[in-house]
Amino acid sequence: MSCLMVERCGEILFENPDQNAKCVCMLGDIRLRGQTGVPAERRGSYPFIDFRLLNNTTYSGEIGTKKKVKRLLSFQRYFHASRLLRGIIPQAPLHLLDEDYLGQARHMLSKVGMWDFDIFLFDRLTNGNSLVTLLCHLFNTHGLIHHFKLDMVTLHRFLVMVQEDYHSQNPYHNAVHAADVTQAMHCYLKEPKLASFLTPLDIMLGLLAAAAHDVDHPGVNQPFLIKTNHHLANLYQNMSVLENHHWRSTIGMLRESRLLAHLPKEMTQDIEQQLGSLILATDINRQNEFLTRLKAHLHNKDLRLEDAHDRHFMLQIALKCADICNPCRIWEMSKQWSERVCEEFYRQGELEQKFELEISPLCNQQKDSIPSIQIGFMSYIVEPLFREWAHFTDNSTLSENMLGHLAHNKAQWKSLLPRQHRSRGSSGSGPDHDHAGQGTESEEQEGDSP
Repeated sequence: MSCLMVERCGEILFENPDQNAKCVCMLGDIRLRGQTGVPAERRGSYPFIDFRLLNNTTYSGEIGTKKKVKRLLSFQRYFHASRLLRGIIPQAPLHLLDEDYLGQARHMLSKVGMWDFDIFLFDRLTNGNSLVTLLCHLFNTHGLIHHFKLDMVTLHRFLVMVQEDYHSQNPYHNAVHAADVTQAMHCYLKEPKLASFLTPLDIMLGLLAAAAHDVDHPGVNQPFLIKTNHHLANLYQNMSVLENHHWRSTIGMLRESRLLAHLPKEMTQDIEQQLGSLILATDINRQNEFLTRLKAHLHNKDLRLEDAHDRHFMLQIALKCADICNPCRIWEMSKQWSERVCEEFYRQGELEQKFELEISPLCNQQKDSIPSIQIGFMSYIVEPLFREWAHFTDNSTLSENMLGHLAHNKAQWKSLLPRQHRSRGSSGSGPDHDHAGQGTESEEQEGDSP
């Protein structure tokens, strides 16, 4: 399968060393033409790992070697050229909902700042449009539409692009996760210790970064992309591969939608760079780096939130907290997120086993139980970060509430540990996937966000 044509609307082009691809765009849209009968084209430069396709016996004769497997994984995803350039405006089915559902969704939005906000229920009430509906509401609530003179139709178009570029097939890394992280970020932006210093730009950056931080996530982690010689791993030289792609995809959609086209060029460039800094901070491999810096600031009491640099650092910390806050939710929601992220891990493990690749840590369903994964994740990743966040907030009501849920949920998972593990204690380490919700990796592991 070869790449015969590339269309783009960004400004940066890279050559790909992979002989099967002529080039890869960092920004904008691309279309890859290959064999006939392939799935519909889609924006982005991230191939979706279609497990049904890989497991299809029709392809068994074509997938005889690891080299061919890698080639298939590199070009499964077929992208369309700019929908806007073709005059096609994406439509969201939100307005097809009856008034009863819309009324319930509006009622939930009146409580969007509450920590027990049920994002799963909200997604059902909005017919799968939780991310678009939530962001439109929050942009209005925070006065961002008026402040930045945003066109509401253009904003909606951009948010639909973002929502559509999440993969609903992913158990965990999907638009509902993005909406959940955005709702958590909204709660953190309201923390008294931070809120009084935030500018409209800070708030917009925080919400946009939360909404798009995992856009176009394929449901596998960075080590998987590296060992299959994925073109994005080559493009980003095996460094924060997923996070770089999430950022560049977001910039491509911002430029395509022209949401910020009316702002001064210097401002849009600054927004793009700050969005990158925020999204790249969610790389779990940088956990120790950020935690060490936060501890030092709090110990030295030298955080000056009047300073834009220090505010940006705390926005990075807030996004990191929002990204892995699932264990700090009420048990019913936390448990559901845990099951989802582990299901995504196990799917990767099954794929690796099928094609004779080494099974990644936490991806072996026969050896890695959900309780042990979650206990390790809470102990090594979540607790250290949220204790420092509580220190920063002076143990605010929300921080104490989150730590209370965290302790309760950890006890619940310990009670569910397999008997043999319970006797010797849990020694698991955080997931080695994307850290976006649960499946994070321990600091010694390579991965991205779950």
